[in-house]
Order: sequence, then C-alpha cells, then structure tokens
Amino acid sequence: MLADDLEAVGRLIAERMASENAPRIPEVTRHLVDAGGKRLRPMLTLAAARMCGYDGEGHVKLAATVEFIHTATLLHDDVVDESEQRRGRPTANLLWDNQSSVLVGDYLFARSFQLMVETGSLRVLDILANASATIAEGEVLQLTAARDIRTTEETYLKIVRGKTAALFSAAAEVGGVIAGQDEAVTRALFDYGDALGIAFQIADDLLDYGAGGEIGKNIGDDFRERKLTLPVIKAIAVASGDERQFWLRTIGRGEQAPSDLHEALDILHRHGALAAARDDARGWADKAKAALKVLPEGEFREVLTDLADYVVARLV
Repeated sequence: MLADDLEAVGRLIAERMASENAPRIPEVTRHLVDAGGKRLRPMLTLAAARMCGYDGEGHVKLAATVEFIHTATLLHDDVVDESEQRRGRPTANLLWDNQSSVLVGDYLFARSFQLMVETGSLRVLDILANASATIAEGEVLQLTAARDIRTTEETYLKIVRGKTAALFSAAAEVGGVIAGQDEAVTRALFDYGDALGIAFQIADDLLDYGAGGEIGKNIGDDFRERKLTLPVIKAIAVASGDERQFWLRTIGRGEQAPSDLHEALDILHRHGALAAARDDARGWADKAKAALKVLPEGEFREVLTDLADYVVARLV
C-alpha cells in the first residue's frame, strides 16, 4: 500500500545525498542505504500521514528526513562502537575511515534539516529538531552508563527512549502533524512510536543473543562490545556472587576469553533473562497497538498494527 510512496522517498534520498564537490558523500551514504534496512521509520511517517487522510507530497520529504537522521546516527554509532559490520556488510568507517563516517553523518543531518524546513511547518521542525537532540542525549547517556554493571532497567529505558524510540515517535507524530490532525491524534501517534521503538530495541538486544533468525551481524556482538543490554541487566539483577564477578570481568573490565560468550548465554538462560526481556518486548508492542485505538480505522491503521507485530515476530 505504501510502495509508491516508498519509491518516491528512495528517489528523493538519492537526489539529496548527492554532492558535486565531495563525491565521497554519496559513496559512503549509498553504501549504507543500498545495504537495505527495513525502512521502518519512514514507513511510520508515510502510514501515519495516509491514515490521517493526507494527499500532498510533504510526507515524502518528512519520510526522507527521518531516514537521513537515522542513517546519520548509524554512521556515528559505528564509529563510537568501533563496529565492523552493519546490515551484513562492512561498516563505512571500516571501508573508508572514522573521519569520513563522522563528516558524512554531519552532512546527512544538515540535509535532513533542509528537507524538514521545506514543509513550511514550524511544528514539524520543532518535533524533529527535538528528536535529533534527544537521540544525541540518549547516546551520551549510554556512553556514561556503558560497562557499569550497576546500570538499572530504569536507566536502560531512558537510554532507549533517547537513542531509539525518539525517532520512532517523531516519525509517527509528524505524519499526523503534516495531515493537520489535532493534539489527541498526534499524541496517540507519539505514544505508538515511543512504545514501538522500545519494543524494537529490546528485540534487537535479544536477536544479538540468538533469540531469532538471521540479523546481519554476528551473534554476541553486544557482549563482545561490552554493551549492557536488557537481558544482561536482568541477569545481573539476580546474579550469584560468582556470576556477578563474571559480568564484572567480561563487561566491566573487558577481560573476555573465547568461551565467555557460551557462559554468558548459559547464565541468561539459567535466570530466564532472555524470556523476561522477550515478554517486555511483546508488552511494549501491545502498548503500541493499544495507542492506535483512538486513530482512524482503515487499512493504514492495520499497517501500523502489523508493524508492531513485525518488530517482535522473529523472537523465539
């Protein structure tokens, strides 16, 4: 139902990522864009706008804006995390260098603001500018909490609401704003995107520990990068003395042996941490669907409902 809109978004992205003066910009951007990705965030904007009866072209610009912001954050994240693989392919910072990834990410952020300004809506600009700031805030909070095994689920949720859910909620909300909807509708869209983004991130945490199908990255990347994701936080909360020392050594100090991932998985299963995180992800997906109940019925609301099911569908 959104195929034509998504094609228009793809054309606009290709047009706006061009640079006559710096050909490396489209090279780096194309490497990441062409690798695929689910396009969930721009789809939220398109579906929300269509659901609210919008028939202009502004939603395409906003969807491209959202994708540019997302792509910029991925480029920056891979530098911060020193990642070597993204969407099953070598990361841009590995193929080029950290400087190129950071600067091209900056360029895409600038392009995103050019696009959102073109809609002529100060409200849209306010929402997406705030989301961009919140994403950076969430990333910095994650950096300060990184490798600290005292990190709680409350702090984890703050981080996820910043670095992941903020763009989901903004993407959905601006679809309603561009369609001229009232506060009740745009708030419901925000709540939907917020819950969907949290469900998405928890699912991503679980997939990294093999709780689903092929995900385009190595199982255990988060463990090797010493990330305190939700399953690990849950396991640490109920850890024995020996288990706590294990997490302190592997996550806190980064002293990892080849067999430690297997031990980590044993601990996560022993305490039901993966199952508990899976329940949390599904609970947030249900909250996302509940937020949709006040929105106009129809096929596009079904698209948003299906997206909520999709983000947790691969969890086993």
